[in-house]
Amino acid sequence: MTTLTSPKPAVRDSAPSQALDQVWFTRCPVPTATGLAYKLGWLEQEFATDKLPVQTLQERAGSELRRHHYDHQLPSLIREGGNLLAIGARAQGAPTRLVGLTWIDEHQAILVRPDSGILEPKDLKGRKLGLPTWIDHPIPSHQRGSSIARGMSLHGYKGALSYAGLGFDDVSFVEVDAGLWALQALADGDVDAVYVKGAAAVDAARQLGLVVGINLDKLPERRFRVNNGTPRPITVHQSLIEDHFDVLVRFLYQTLRAADWARDNLGGVRAVLESETRGSAAAVGEAYSDDALRSLHPTLDGERLALFEQQKKFTWIHGFSDSDFSLDEWIDERPLEAARKLLADRR
Repeated sequence: MTTLTSPKPAVRDSAPSQALDQVWFTRCPVPTATGLAYKLGWLEQEFATDKLPVQTLQERAGSELRRHHYDHQLPSLIREGGNLLAIGARAQGAPTRLVGLTWIDEHQAILVRPDSGILEPKDLKGRKLGLPTWIDHPIPSHQRGSSIARGMSLHGYKGALSYAGLGFDDVSFVEVDAGLWALQALADGDVDAVYVKGAAAVDAARQLGLVVGINLDKLPERRFRVNNGTPRPITVHQSLIEDHFDVLVRFLYQTLRAADWARDNLGGVRAVLESETRGSAAAVGEAYSDDALRSLHPTLDGERLALFEQQKKFTWIHGFSDSDFSLDEWIDERPLEAARKLLADRR
């Protein structure tokens, strides 16, 4: 179990800090309290009196800024996204700090054809599993960390195989193109199983006549479901903490507030998630349980940190990050603690 320690100071750039003219944030197409706070207008309202606009890289930024979702070199960026990119950036020396972790089971599944006979993890033995290829990323240094579909698939298979007491030597991997092409390879019989996650994947699988052979969300222990989004990190540039701590705290306060709101407004949450996840109402309902949507709060508790350490080691061992590094030295628990206090004070 990882033990929290006082964060060591990061090496600062020689350039002086600059005034903050806007807050950037980025999140992936999954349920997040950050996304809810943004869609509800709470982030904009929080910083309106400061005349500090809040913008998301996905919706308003040009292509030059969007690269910071990958390299995390934008000082005013708050990133709640998949951990493959966050871990990869940190391993390459990005001056980031980990300020929170969320966990939401987001319909991780292994799809099969209806007549496959694959009904549980042990049935994968001897089968051909589709493994997305490495991507050709425009930022060469991020080719490995950005090969998200490959990393997710490999760890998804590992979780299922481990549950059954099996390993990678018990199956065969067939490289396939990512996305819908992987599903098509399964439908065509080129592979026996494909890993997917999320509401949009539910829709795509249904259209191709594919079915869920193994629902990873139903495995009894979270360690079998550790992947790119489980746990999902909230990371920030070190300078945001050092130079604009209050802004970060107020942002996280609205995130906590939105997570509280979600517990009592599941219908409203699901309506927002249709746009956030790019899935249909039926797919959102199937992919995300009520319990999951009531648990959007970020924490830095021992269980999540231990699971995150598991993912960090996986990315290094299997070539998705350049080096291993200390998780303890990456953590800064102060902003989230201050945000919790602010939430209590404003009630």
